[in-house]
Amino acid sequence: MLANSLAFAGWTGRYVWSAWAGAAGLFCFAAAWQAGHEFYGSFILPSPLETLRALWVIAQEPAFATAAWETAERSLIGFLLAVSIGTTTGAIAGYSFAAMRLMRPIVTVILGVPPIAWIVLALIWFGSTGGSAIMTVVVAALPISFAGGLEGVATRDRGLDTMARAFGAGMWLRFRTVTAPHLISYLFPAWTTTAGTAWKVTVMAELLSNTGGIGGELATARTLFDIPRVMALIVAVVAFALITEYVILHPIRDRLERWREAGLPWGVKR
Repeated sequence: MLANSLAFAGWTGRYVWSAWAGAAGLFCFAAAWQAGHEFYGSFILPSPLETLRALWVIAQEPAFATAAWETAERSLIGFLLAVSIGTTTGAIAGYSFAAMRLMRPIVTVILGVPPIAWIVLALIWFGSTGGSAIMTVVVAALPISFAGGLEGVATRDRGLDTMARAFGAGMWLRFRTVTAPHLISYLFPAWTTTAGTAWKVTVMAELLSNTGGIGGELATARTLFDIPRVMALIVAVVAFALITEYVILHPIRDRLERWREAGLPWGVKR
């Protein structure tokens, strides 16, 4: 128990320490943002400091907590549906060449339809409710997870699968020990993109359908020409997306792909 706790604490420390590179990138982006502010002025592009002040004011408003919860709930439901349906169907299609050839054009067609068009259709089908945002997220993000599951299974090492079958391994054991580790390396980039898409599409659907959430707050701020508030809400959405990726998805991926460390030269860390 103590050894496991110390190992987990060491992994947590290494993961947190590795965040300095990402933080440096964010500071570079903030510097470019500040340069744009100096060139265009506060009315067009508020400074990062002005935006953070506006975000602090918004965070203290009770209505913002309600709006953030609504957006997070819709994004999470859409994300889970897109990931579960897309990954499952993609993995199944990866085992069949005929299914792969059949489904790829359909996925291309779905990807070719702009999210704004799906939002219009969702408003017609579901009305101005949270269901329109969820449906738009599922349709817009599902092809990404589908492609990840399909490519992960289709590119597996069939030689290893045949060897495992020769040693008497059943279908589930072969999937768990041969296919799944390879599949995960394709799924997590797809899921990360799906999570970011879920946040963006949810806010877009809320803004156009006026169904509350952060998108509704953005619509109100746009009507009032409150540019610092608009930027603060955008920063809040980006912060939620970063938390989803680097606090939830990346740690899970890092723990599931610990086997990769065995292939790294001594002293090399990802």
